[in-house]
Amino acid sequence: MRKTLTRSILAAAMAAGMASAANATQGVSDDEIVLGSNGDLSGVFAAFNVGAIKAAQQVFDEVNEKGGIHGRKIRFVVEDHGYQVPKAVQNFNKLVNSDKVFAMLLNLGTPHNIAGFKIMESKEVANVSPLTAARQMIEGDTTYKYTGFSSYYDQIRAGVEFLVKQDDAKEVCAMYIPSDFGKEIEEGAKSKAEDLGLTWAAETTHKPDEQDFVGSIQKLKDAGCDIVATALGVRQTIVAYGTAKKLGWTDVAFIGSSAGFNTAVAKVPGGVTEGYYAAAGWVDFEARMDVPEVKQWAESYEAYAGKAPDTAAQLGYGAAKTLVMALEAAGKDLTSESFRTAMEGVKFQDVVNDVPVDVGADHQGGELIIISKIVGDKWVEVGRVDPSQSN
Repeated sequence: MRKTLTRSILAAAMAAGMASAANATQGVSDDEIVLGSNGDLSGVFAAFNVGAIKAAQQVFDEVNEKGGIHGRKIRFVVEDHGYQVPKAVQNFNKLVNSDKVFAMLLNLGTPHNIAGFKIMESKEVANVSPLTAARQMIEGDTTYKYTGFSSYYDQIRAGVEFLVKQDDAKEVCAMYIPSDFGKEIEEGAKSKAEDLGLTWAAETTHKPDEQDFVGSIQKLKDAGCDIVATALGVRQTIVAYGTAKKLGWTDVAFIGSSAGFNTAVAKVPGGVTEGYYAAAGWVDFEARMDVPEVKQWAESYEAYAGKAPDTAAQLGYGAAKTLVMALEAAGKDLTSESFRTAMEGVKFQDVVNDVPVDVGADHQGGELIIISKIVGDKWVEVGRVDPSQSN
């Protein structure tokens, strides 16, 4: 009888332990929260990723120094896919299934994120503030998807309309990488041209590592383009725009989305990129250093990273701050469900990015579209669109 009772107790204990393990939240232990990131630290969009990771790590280090979140320290695991989709898939499998991250932050690249959706969602891993503004980031089932700002599609549409009104443009064109990223820019520019009764004059497509744009620029010039919407890598944007200037083509406006809105594009020596436009979901920090919180953040980042902040650092800071706010609001009992409820309640003024953030039920943090132009070696705001104020 005693042996039977002992076996029953042991069986019950084992069953309880197995149930507890089955119900445990991935990436969450008594003293740790594991977060991951899968981005481009060495490829064509590294300028949008390196500083972002550094800024996010700074936020997490500061949180950990203060005791963590509800007693748990944050461990941030970062992988580099070099803007290669196969490598991105490999990294997603490692981060989700081996490192067992609770959530992911700042995953870069439209096709790369899309390739990782099923992997992340299979383990209820949230995809927070990816470094892409593609519409697919919050299309379909948005349970585990959260974006930071307005979409490429909306940005380029607003940018084209702004330039049409400003310059009385008639001929709209595009040059883009023919991926999910580039096609969204092309579709946005083309649809706005059609809405306004303008001519879609020409388009050119490019490989991510292409660096010779003479033939393409000449083709667009011969087509009489007044506006060229671009969806290229950071260095490609610089080279393409510089090529147009070298060919003496100056009576045209080049405009990118947030994917072209980068400090590196503005800082090219010799004024190569002077006059280039970008429509993005945030405001460049450099022209707002008179704002105490912006200045404090910039100085703090430089002391931490050993270099001046840039666009990427801005994005990393905003994304990490949003994530930390949600983790804190989720409480001690951190699960995918409590995190989702907390994320949907995140609402604050992001002073560094100069935009209101309200994640809400649609899981899109911001809607503003800021149109900026390179003047000198800085991005200067020239217009903005607030979709929430339009009917």
